[in-house]
Amino acid sequence: MLGGFAKSLFGSSNDRYVKSLNPLLAKIANFEPSLQAMSDEELSGQTQRFRDRLADGAKLDELLPEAFATVREAASRVLGQRHYDVQMVGGIVLHRGEIAEMRTGEGKTLVATLAVYLNALPGEGVHVITVNDYLAERDANWMGQVYRFLGLSVGVIIPNLTDEQRRDAYNSDITYGTNNEFGFDYLRDNMKYDRASMVQRPFAMAIVDEVDSVLIDEARTPLIISGPTDDKSELYMQVDAVVKQLDPADYEKDEKQKSIILTEDGTEKTERMLEAAGLLQGENLYDFENTQVVHHLNQALRANVMFKLDTDYIVKDGKVIIIDEFTGRMMDGRRWSDGLHQAVEAKEGVEIEPENQTMASITFQNYFRMYPKLAGMTGTASTEAAEFFDIYKMNVVSIPTNVPVQRVDEEDEFFKDTKDKFAAIAKKIKLHAEQGQPVLVGTVSIEKSELLSEFLTQEAVPHSVLNARQHEREAHIVAQAGRKGVVTIATNMAGRGTDIQLGGNLEFRINDELTHLADGPERDAAIERMREEIAEEKAAVLAAGGLFVLGTERHESRRIDNQLRGRSGRQGDPGLSRFYLSLDDDLLRIFGPDTLFAKMMRNNIDDGEAIGSKWLSKAIETAQKKVEARNYDIRKQVVEYDDVMNDQRKVIYEQRSDIMDAEAVGDVVVDMRHETVNVIVGEACPPNSYPEQWDVAGMKERVASVLAVEPPIDDWMTEEAIDPEVVEERIRTAADEAIDAKSSALDPETWTQVEKSILLQNLDHHWKEHLATLDALRQVVHLRAYAQKTPINEYKQEAFALFQRMLDSIREDVTRTVAHAQFQMQAAPSLPDLPDFITTHFDPFTGEDDSRDYDAGAAGLIQTQLPPLQSVRPDMPDLGENPEHWEGQVSRNAPCPCGSGRKYKHCHGSVTAQVE
Repeated sequence: MLGGFAKSLFGSSNDRYVKSLNPLLAKIANFEPSLQAMSDEELSGQTQRFRDRLADGAKLDELLPEAFATVREAASRVLGQRHYDVQMVGGIVLHRGEIAEMRTGEGKTLVATLAVYLNALPGEGVHVITVNDYLAERDANWMGQVYRFLGLSVGVIIPNLTDEQRRDAYNSDITYGTNNEFGFDYLRDNMKYDRASMVQRPFAMAIVDEVDSVLIDEARTPLIISGPTDDKSELYMQVDAVVKQLDPADYEKDEKQKSIILTEDGTEKTERMLEAAGLLQGENLYDFENTQVVHHLNQALRANVMFKLDTDYIVKDGKVIIIDEFTGRMMDGRRWSDGLHQAVEAKEGVEIEPENQTMASITFQNYFRMYPKLAGMTGTASTEAAEFFDIYKMNVVSIPTNVPVQRVDEEDEFFKDTKDKFAAIAKKIKLHAEQGQPVLVGTVSIEKSELLSEFLTQEAVPHSVLNARQHEREAHIVAQAGRKGVVTIATNMAGRGTDIQLGGNLEFRINDELTHLADGPERDAAIERMREEIAEEKAAVLAAGGLFVLGTERHESRRIDNQLRGRSGRQGDPGLSRFYLSLDDDLLRIFGPDTLFAKMMRNNIDDGEAIGSKWLSKAIETAQKKVEARNYDIRKQVVEYDDVMNDQRKVIYEQRSDIMDAEAVGDVVVDMRHETVNVIVGEACPPNSYPEQWDVAGMKERVASVLAVEPPIDDWMTEEAIDPEVVEERIRTAADEAIDAKSSALDPETWTQVEKSILLQNLDHHWKEHLATLDALRQVVHLRAYAQKTPINEYKQEAFALFQRMLDSIREDVTRTVAHAQFQMQAAPSLPDLPDFITTHFDPFTGEDDSRDYDAGAAGLIQTQLPPLQSVRPDMPDLGENPEHWEGQVSRNAPCPCGSGRKYKHCHGSVTAQVE
């Protein structure tokens, strides 16, 4: 009670924080008159003046008032949009590395320009993260006008760019792109072979648009780069045929976890069918020999029972395409992991693509925590404020709206079942549409949106359906959803990125209706007519009550509901929102209370009757909180496990970086060789043992196998007082001499290149195998809980031991490769075509939300040669076409006469290391 009284008297801590920024707003306003008096050239020259002040020791906070005022004036001139004071508050919050929560329609895209400009002044690069490629390109072009006017460079990262284009974009002052693109570029960079081919530079600041979608919704799904493995299509189809013969009584399913297990009778029935299909080794399904079959069986069960066509995925052009559960978009190219996507492909009878092996992986949590400064903006973050602070150490600041919100949020209405609910919704929509009020209907799946479309068709209500099937028309449908009497059905409105303007969107109407008219008086007149029509329509829509947002179901996250509601009541416009629910909605059915009261309500509600119930509203909120807490636990678990891998990832990536940057790596290779000798001798000659107890034969075999030398170890054994240290020193000397003789046949630069190549290839190979082992460990470590052990602690211990073992293996394999390598002069072979790398974004706990793109060119695949690029000299003399005649005529460091751009010694005059 006292807390509520204090809050009403002094305001909340959030209100006090926002109020404390007023003096800063006054300072910004004081700069406006002088900036307005400047010419365009003088205003754009502000950037260089700010950079000069930074070079003289000024801090960004000192520049903030004048820099923000400069951006405000530039935006007024270039875009015709002047930042409101509340947008200035949002900019300050972003600059301080916090999350600005601003309602839909408050102009978050424009807000970002303030903090982006200020933090781009040092020239270290600012990354602006968007939720899709369309928004990245749109914002880079739209807001880029302001930045370019002020003399800053802008780049955008979208799929299918070359490495050179990506490098240029990252070297810009400001870089736009999606979270996936930035994350995959980081992973790919750490698979490259030389620093020059990497595209990213050190991180400085990131501003994340729709921060809740990126850092919360997608954070439980790590980014993974993988390569294809063996084809197992036949096995998937055989197991799928078995699963399709099972009855519901043969398995038990858990819809909350999207998991499914066979009953005892179901197991026995499955064993007989697998046996008949020749897939079972022995009689027991769970014998060790049948591990792979059990895995495929489980995935086939999940695919057939838990994953629904038109809800979780659609089939288009013979491919299974995932539907994003948060945005309702087709995630073209994404794939579920761990064989689940192949199981769904087998279920739908389409071509089955091979599984993949992980080569690099990172979670969004650990990726974004690498930025020294991280900020974000969204319309809905308060419900996850605790998680933002726990994981990212970011505070959420709610920014007041520029104009008070006029939208009316009505209480939910409940119906007995979906049929009654949709019938009532169709009548309600028809009523409002006939009054001229635009209606935006939010559904949770394609299936529900198409079902509602049938009801509206029966009521003769014209409407548009926006879901994954209309992906290409998305922006056009949303842009016109505010026109008079227009009805739009949308599957999840999160992150659509296009404003719904009452009366219609002029820009989209021009693009849709006037493409046939060239610039001139006729086109200008048509645009003016459109402008007048939109103004008339807007007045009519405002009179009818503004946009009516109708939710057909509560989402499992309160944020998604708030995002849908937030589409109405933009910038003080009137509006209305209401949710229509039924007792068999997924949220209540799966997570709601299965109580006697719920059953009584089901039995006592008449068909078509609607009720309002505080108890049901409370049950909905409780169910949503349950799901949010469960999802938070999943994300927390993901980051706990990835933190273990992250420490190891940093070590490996730092080692790769050091190897690439080093002028010579001979000392590293020598240390590895000496340590390997130490291990070999230590294993054969245990401490405190006599020479006659030593495993001399084993030591000789290991020395020959690993070091490729055969010193007279038998002769040494005849010496008196021989000890392990002497043996170790002599073997080390023999190995060093053999390598020195081999390296002397090559020039030092070529030998360094060979050593770097061998080091990096072995490092990458063992890291890839280590990732696969850790993935398998994570899937089974939870079983340790049955032994009263904490799985995460067990995982940490096992992962550390595996990492040490991996380092030992790298050391020995590098030594073996260098020792056995043979060199000969030959023409450089042409590089093979790069196989496809596959980028995935998958949930290790549920297998959901995978993404993939074929991106071999940007992947920087490990190559057997590392040719540095060099331009061909135009004055190169004509030496003929036969490379055999070039030897002795061309300097080793000169460009190769073939025109490849490489040095001669790395091209037709190369010495290629060939491992036996």
